[in-house]
Amino acid sequence: MENNEMKRYSFATLCVHGSGGADPATGAISVPIYQSSTFKFKSARHGAQLFAGEKEGYVYTRLGNPTQSALEKEMAFLEGGEAALAFASGMAAISAVVFAYCRAGDNLVSTNTLYGGTHNLFMETLPRFNIEAREVDTTNLENIINAIDDKTRLLYIETPANPTLTITDLRACAKIARDYKIPLVVDNTFPTPYFQRPLELGADVVLHSATKYIGGHGDTVAGVVVGKKDFIDELRANFLRDLGAVISPLNAWLLVRGLKTLAIRMERHQQNAMKVAKFLQFHPKIKRVWYPGLTTHPQHELAKKQMAGFGGMISFEIKGGRRAGEQLMNAVKLITLAVSLGDVDSLIEHPASMTHSTYSEEELAKCGITESLVRLSVGIEDARDLIQDLSQALRKVKV
Repeated sequence: MENNEMKRYSFATLCVHGSGGADPATGAISVPIYQSSTFKFKSARHGAQLFAGEKEGYVYTRLGNPTQSALEKEMAFLEGGEAALAFASGMAAISAVVFAYCRAGDNLVSTNTLYGGTHNLFMETLPRFNIEAREVDTTNLENIINAIDDKTRLLYIETPANPTLTITDLRACAKIARDYKIPLVVDNTFPTPYFQRPLELGADVVLHSATKYIGGHGDTVAGVVVGKKDFIDELRANFLRDLGAVISPLNAWLLVRGLKTLAIRMERHQQNAMKVAKFLQFHPKIKRVWYPGLTTHPQHELAKKQMAGFGGMISFEIKGGRRAGEQLMNAVKLITLAVSLGDVDSLIEHPASMTHSTYSEEELAKCGITESLVRLSVGIEDARDLIQDLSQALRKVKV
């Protein structure tokens, strides 16, 4: 199915049927798991041609695998990109993109509210390679412009941001990136291509922690990058090959399977999140709720403009601070106290001490990640059961 055919069908239909076509080798409708490290050559000449890139084919799974290729084809198709590359984790994908663009002495400009692992890469690891990450509040576009100089090699945006759900204007960022002739890289993990399509908004590269909503079931760890074919070819040749962060065939297959139900899961995540957010918004023990679907969210109108939906992530501040948050998290019965997100199960955690513990106290304060902030990844259970669980847990909280 060609990209121009996407307009004929809804995204939900495209998720199920993908780019079309059965497995070319077997005719299997379900993508086979090619659980092999090595592939046989037809001849010595054929092997040499494969290594030289003169012919397409498979040599060794670190360099590519048919199951991995099937995942990459579908991710590129659904994001509307030319090509994609899968990695063993989201952090591997982010690292590869940064090192593809930056050399010693360069810098990047980034959202200051990021997944904790990304922040640690930017603030702790990149300086070892003499690469500077300039994290700024990208909801104010002037901050981005002021941070760019002649050594800036990319603009990195995570929106909605983890865990505050702040929204950055992607169209405006794309214009800034074009003006300064640098690529715009967007982490699209929270909304997925179902709710947000960064390439259509002007981004150059989209990446995912596919561990989250793409997989959707908490049973695999992976990352995916989508962009122009020449850039993806560079990533494969110079970073996946050399650094070896290769996805396993089984994990690639789990993600292909996850894409089949992406649309229906994202709809249920969003429906539940809206109901839970509204419940929390008016609860006397809740200080503030962060959810882009609420009219009280400071970037609600921008979210409506650049997203097709608001996703399944909620953050909220509870009265009584960290102690009250701990009481709440210890009291839930149905919701699981665990990190990660995007699972069919609802997950609750404390960013300041868990996923964002890589931030200093000063950095947490600057990003609005308070001691009382709780992050909730709303699953696909019955929303009434989730609200009932939160209600009974909140009754036990002393504020």
